Amino acid sequence: MASPFPGMNPYLEHPELWAGVHLLLIAALTDSLAPQLRPKYRVAVEVRIYEITREKSLLVGIPDVTIKRQTSVTNPTISNVAVAVAAPPVQPLTVTIPAPETVKQGYLEVREVATGEVVTAIEILSPVNKRSGEGRKAYKIKRELVFKSATHLVEIDLLRAGKSMPILDNNIESNYRILVSRSNRRPLADLYAFNLQNAIPSFPLPLQEGDPEPLVDLQSLLNGLYDRAGYDLVIDYSQEPLPALSEADTAWADGVLREQVLR
Repeated sequence: MASPFPGMNPYLEHPELWAGVHLLLIAALTDSLAPQLRPKYRVAVEVRIYEITREKSLLVGIPDVTIKRQTSVTNPTISNVAVAVAAPPVQPLTVTIPAPETVKQGYLEVREVATGEVVTAIEILSPVNKRSGEGRKAYKIKRELVFKSATHLVEIDLLRAGKSMPILDNNIESNYRILVSRSNRRPLADLYAFNLQNAIPSFPLPLQEGDPEPLVDLQSLLNGLYDRAGYDLVIDYSQEPLPALSEADTAWADGVLREQVLR
């Protein structure tokens, strides 16, 4: 079944679904680009590992402590003699500690076969990149290093939640973004800023000068993985998406879903 939305499906942003969508989108990009780039280039799938501490506020539904209630026993014998009663033995409490968590995030590199040089880095942002913490700091460092190098950067942000990656034109607002930063044009870059109602724009993949650049049709790739992975079987469109939509987007999405008899 096809996705009911013309562009990004906001239900795919759900925290329980996004990790799988992220992996499938990386695989779809690899399958699409690799045949078009051979034999001069290859697409390498890389993995970045973050060690983060899960904040207490993120532990939804997990109690801070569990206290076992002691049962009292009443002695029916009445006595005027005061007897010292020993306190019950202390029982341990179950608590939650800020244990570090390992987060693995995949990304793509287009490499020249002859030299192994990284020509283009392709990043699909995850929540760890868009919220404050070590994951965002680490990615920003990598991003700045790419900006100082001869490597092109394609940065795909299909998540409404969190803080967008910095650009100098901070007044640009949109639900989603695709940044195409060519090394020979910096500090200028192409920003595809689009919203829930828009189809995901296609963009050329930057390569070495003079080489034909394949057009990346991210919308078709996302529609294909939605169908193959059977997301229509697990998404309940009678519920609101998470993260929540704005009031205007909620009304628009409701109309789209009702038109397709999904509500």
